[in-house]
Amino acid sequence: MFGVVPRPLWEKKMAPDARNRIELSMNCLLILAGGKRILVETGAGGKMDAKLRDIYGLDGPRLAGALRNYGLRPEDIDIVVNTHLHFDHCGGNTYVEKGRALPVFPNARYYVQRAEFDHAMQPNERDRASYFPENFAALEADGHLTLLDGEGAIAPGVEVVVVPGHTSGMQCVKLAGGGRTAFLLADLVPTAAHLPLAWIMGYDLYPMMTLENRKRWIPEIVREGWVALFAHDARTPAAYLRERDGKWEAEPVSVD
Repeated sequence: MFGVVPRPLWEKKMAPDARNRIELSMNCLLILAGGKRILVETGAGGKMDAKLRDIYGLDGPRLAGALRNYGLRPEDIDIVVNTHLHFDHCGGNTYVEKGRALPVFPNARYYVQRAEFDHAMQPNERDRASYFPENFAALEADGHLTLLDGEGAIAPGVEVVVVPGHTSGMQCVKLAGGGRTAFLLADLVPTAAHLPLAWIMGYDLYPMMTLENRKRWIPEIVREGWVALFAHDARTPAAYLRERDGKWEAEPVSVD
């Protein structure tokens, strides 16, 4: 998760367990905008076998229960946005019944960048283990998937922004309303511990692109006073970013 950063540095922020694992979340974002119920990310879902669940230390899925807390069923979701198609961001898109992958959110349109989908369907040796076709291929075949070609609004105040680096087709989500703006960083900055510019994940296919996009977006979030939303931070899912003594720090805020 920290690429070339030496362990004596990163373990001060995230202490690993005996199997060298750190605590992470797969945070999903529920948005109500323009009369639409929009879900950004769906986590790993419940299709992974026991071996993989043990490797990754998964203790979910929890998404359905979280939606129930807001009085919602999967059928109530109108739009699902996947920032990219790695299993930990889209595994909850589908479930398997009688050998067939079906949409968990049957009334929703699923949105992903075309470049991301095309790569996910033909990944290379370096990232093949991150893409599970059962999470997305059937959605395209059944007509549930909308492939985007670049940036744009998907609902009033909800905009997808292409931010390559982690993958070539990753998109972040910018929210604006009520005089406030929030920016879901996806895997550009997965946790608050990753705020230093050079703390880039080893998973990133194009780390120099990640670096350039960090140089663009982190200062803008700080300067404009936006809320930063972290996709994988278990303790600080949302924060204002402040610059102190030449370093960026996360000041936690409520996500409700």
